[in-house]
Amino acid sequence: MDFFNRTGKMALGSRLRLLTSKMTEDAAKIYELYNVDFSPKWFPVFFILSEDGEKTISEIAEQIGHSQPSVTKIVKEMAAAGLIENNLESTDKRRNVVGLTEKGVKISHQIIKVQCADIDLAIDGMISEANHNLWEALAEWEFLLEQKSLLKRVQEQKKIRESKDAKIVPYEAKYQSAFRSLNEEWISNYFEMEEADYKALDNPEEYILNKGGKIFVALYKDEPLGVCTLIKMNDPEYDYEMAKMAVSPKAQGKSLGSLLGNAVIDAAKELGASKLYLESNTILKPAINLYHKLGFEKITGRQTPYQRCNIQMELKLKD
Repeated sequence: MDFFNRTGKMALGSRLRLLTSKMTEDAAKIYELYNVDFSPKWFPVFFILSEDGEKTISEIAEQIGHSQPSVTKIVKEMAAAGLIENNLESTDKRRNVVGLTEKGVKISHQIIKVQCADIDLAIDGMISEANHNLWEALAEWEFLLEQKSLLKRVQEQKKIRESKDAKIVPYEAKYQSAFRSLNEEWISNYFEMEEADYKALDNPEEYILNKGGKIFVALYKDEPLGVCTLIKMNDPEYDYEMAKMAVSPKAQGKSLGSLLGNAVIDAAKELGASKLYLESNTILKPAINLYHKLGFEKITGRQTPYQRCNIQMELKLKD
């Protein structure tokens, strides 16, 4: 159809719904062709009961991938048509055991053994005429979507596209207010500002840059919306610390944290660092997840000047 050629893959769901509608419409007519009073939407439940015998509603729902309310509705419709009966009443309707009536068993031979055989041959004919095997492709797509949903895949593409509008630049004096406000925002949101925070944020040149550290600023569409520092440590085990990472809430989900983290790691490597250290708090789950993705691992037993710190991590840069 020209419409789908114009929309492209954006209308995949609409195209599948249209195809489903056509198939369902034909399916209803096929039942009429075989003189069976039957609704196509009943088939998954009917097939399970035909093959496996009595089942609970929850068991049927699990096997066919429907919700329990959906299966309950179908069961009621099939019961009204005389195809299903409840063989065990329960106060929990989801635990009702249902099975086919004599009428249901009788038409199961017509549907499962005769009608389905004709349909299989008809679909095999279409597959042989087509350039692509839709049945096998559906199995592949179902598997791929189980591994990662379409929503997740679109989110990833959105991040990639938006990250192209971001760039990491070295700190300049004009970014001092952004450096302070971005850090003060997240710290005050979860904890309280401490003396060590004020020293570094109010005087970044004196407490970070002049001591051999670096500050990186993430610009998103030229606006400073993220910062992170590489602080020189006077420590026998660690050369540098990754600290003061902050990303504005309006820029979250745009990969600024990842870009900043990688910039700090690259800088530490260029300076010859063997290990990189950081401190954080476990309530900051997105940050902890980011650190793990960057390669940091949890360590214990070190002193910290921050009351809010309850997790310490390191990244080995050299074997």
